[in-house]
Amino acid sequence: MCLSSLPALARVLTSPLSRSVCEKLTPSFEAKLERFHAQLGDPIFIRIFKKSNELELWIKGGKKYTLFKTYEICSYSGELGPKQKQGDRQSPEGFYFVQGSQLNPFSSFHLSFNLGYPNKYDRTYGRTGSALMVHGSCVSIGCFAMTDPKVEEIYTLAEAALKNGQSFFRVHIFPFRMTAENMAQHKHSKWIKFWENLKEGYDLFEIDRVPPDTTVKQKKYVFDIDDRYTEIISNRSYSAKNSQVR
Repeated sequence: MCLSSLPALARVLTSPLSRSVCEKLTPSFEAKLERFHAQLGDPIFIRIFKKSNELELWIKGGKKYTLFKTYEICSYSGELGPKQKQGDRQSPEGFYFVQGSQLNPFSSFHLSFNLGYPNKYDRTYGRTGSALMVHGSCVSIGCFAMTDPKVEEIYTLAEAALKNGQSFFRVHIFPFRMTAENMAQHKHSKWIKFWENLKEGYDLFEIDRVPPDTTVKQKKYVFDIDDRYTEIISNRSYSAKNSQVR
């Protein structure tokens, strides 16, 4: 089932390519997703790690998200650190979300979806740029490029989730896995304060496998958290700071 009966709900365009890809992949997805107590159309969440060239796709079969698959990123441009301006050939870092209108089944790069850069945080810092995507064709100027077979899988799960009622899916983009050790290794970077802010969101997901609600206040990402997380986050922050000064 390719959920083709729900286009008005999610405002998701389809193309002959996206429909044929969905039809091709649906039988294998049904069997794979069953092992995660999930089905095609369940909500998804994506994390990207630049340094290790990884894109994680998580799916929500119950109350929490489960890692469905980790894809190797074929190509991304730039280095560690956020995108700052149009033409810098840098890929973004931060917390983004993708609605149905951001999917492009007619992409020149096989299939793609727009990450929504610049988001509110980026605009607060005057950052510029547009059309930052996850797409196929394995070529990148600021985007995260996948091989065509990999982007077909990612796109099909994204399209199905949006058509089935997920209003948007989150994409969290990090320079690396935000462990205390990695933070300590990069403590002299000019981006360390920015990365410490990203680590707050990273840690929240690591605690309970639910991506946090994210807003921007006073030029920082701010996360909607329960009181039960406060002590855990404080302990993690303390450990990270101690690692940096050793």
